[in-house]
Amino acid sequence: MKEFLKKYADTIGIDIDDKKAEMFEKYKDILIEKNKVMNLTAITEEKDIVVKHFIDSIIPLCYRDLSGKDVIDIGTGAGFPGMPIKIVCESVNMTLMDSLKKRIDFLNEAAEYIGISDIKTFHLRAEDAGKDEMFREKYDHCVSRAVASLNILSEYCLPLIKVGGEFIALKGPDAENEIKDAEKAIEILGGEVEEIKYTDIAGTDINHNIVFIRKVKECPEKYPRRANKIGKF
Repeated sequence: MKEFLKKYADTIGIDIDDKKAEMFEKYKDILIEKNKVMNLTAITEEKDIVVKHFIDSIIPLCYRDLSGKDVIDIGTGAGFPGMPIKIVCESVNMTLMDSLKKRIDFLNEAAEYIGISDIKTFHLRAEDAGKDEMFREKYDHCVSRAVASLNILSEYCLPLIKVGGEFIALKGPDAENEIKDAEKAIEILGGEVEEIKYTDIAGTDINHNIVFIRKVKECPEKYPRRANKIGKF
């Protein structure tokens, strides 16, 4: 698996050395093992995990240098995209947040097993974090993958980002329509769509869009709202 991973990463211009490949190997092993007793991923074949989870998660590093940056991954689930980004970019100050405690418990165990000692994890809803001064407008970047539509996701994520920072949303092929639906939300929440990068992974049918949204002004205090109102503008 390690050589397959290294070769695939090379196709997108990212170098993975032996140490990082070993960390990904351990991540894959504990993900498969723990998935037998808890629902972490529907993707269980080794090569699919490499391509659809690991490679897909690190593609933002082709466009942004996150070295030394404070980054939060909202709705991280089994650690995607935050954990792979941390493995590749060791100096990133990564925070993983999820609303399910069993996922956070898994991530803590996985980080220890992989050999990552400086990653932060929080069992917390994003809408609660956005109201908490410990998290609100504290991050250079927020990343999120396959969590919700962009109008909803923007209200979860933009309140957490510093003015001048950036929301990096890993979206599917329908990103353009999602952006149209989210235009009002993004503007109200202090964001501005900066660019969209179309990505595909060679030899697969995976084609995604990465949406980069710049935080250009402070988010109004009323946001984020409670879950039943989020996304309604």
